[in-house]
Amino acid sequence: MPRHRPGNGTSTAADFLTRCFARDETIALLVRRESPNKTFQRIATLEHALAPRYLGWLAHENSIGANIYVAANPLRSGSRKRTKECIGAVRHLYLDLDTDGEARLASLLLSHAVPTPTAVLSTSLGKYQILWRVDGFTVEQQESTLKLLAFGFGGDPACTDCNRVLRLPGFLNCKYDPPYPVTVRYRNDFTWNPSDFRLDTPAANPMFLSNTMPPRPHPDKDSNSERDWAWVLRELVRGKDPAKLTRSLASRRADKPRPLYYAQRTVDVASARLWLSEGVPIDDVVTMLIVRRRFEIPPALCSARAREIAQTVQRMIARRKIA
Repeated sequence: MPRHRPGNGTSTAADFLTRCFARDETIALLVRRESPNKTFQRIATLEHALAPRYLGWLAHENSIGANIYVAANPLRSGSRKRTKECIGAVRHLYLDLDTDGEARLASLLLSHAVPTPTAVLSTSLGKYQILWRVDGFTVEQQESTLKLLAFGFGGDPACTDCNRVLRLPGFLNCKYDPPYPVTVRYRNDFTWNPSDFRLDTPAANPMFLSNTMPPRPHPDKDSNSERDWAWVLRELVRGKDPAKLTRSLASRRADKPRPLYYAQRTVDVASARLWLSEGVPIDDVVTMLIVRRRFEIPPALCSARAREIAQTVQRMIARRKIA
């Protein structure tokens, strides 16, 4: 466990806040006492929060057992609450790794699907909060990407709201006895944009399919479409990039009236089948299908198509269970 030096705690916190926010921005800080159980929130400008007296108050609360958090995104000027409607800008993407943290962090750092994190927070032994500084994300894009990050790297799927709070480095995690010092390691100083995150394929997310088995073949069915279906499922389970798989299927089925439409639908239905069979919630399956085809299909049609595919596959699975 890292040693905690009280004198350095507030300077670590101040450095983290300064890196994360602009001086005139409004931020939300959360103080949660464990005993007695009480939570209160303070909304202030960054400049006010960096004042020695303010940081000293946070340090005092922490010293008597309160946990200290900060909202990952700045609020609109004049906000009094930390609701989604009050978010002023999407400043960060984040991921909570609470289980198998060391292995999952190593997998993330080696992945080509995401850029190098801006910061890695150690919140307790083997547990991490990962942070990317970003620009160009809408709230909807952020929350969709947060879900894909959680599913792709085994993070906490409940921690995907734009008004999420993070532990503030420099202070103690008082949920443990003895309390655990929350530390931070900065890995770069870049700002990333949506195109830097390539999370729309199972190939980019190997953990999606780690325990998935292909369905049993039906030897009495030997049509070209059946062979296509079996082949696509097999390739997805092996980690084939769905974009390449779509192009390959469209090329080999040039006999179809609309080869690309046929290939897109076959690949997406197969992906939805695998995800739903793994227990991924249907709303998240819809999100992943939308993200996958967002540059290929007009937005309104893309959304409706994704939901129709997910619901169709859900009914297919239900009928199979009944049978």
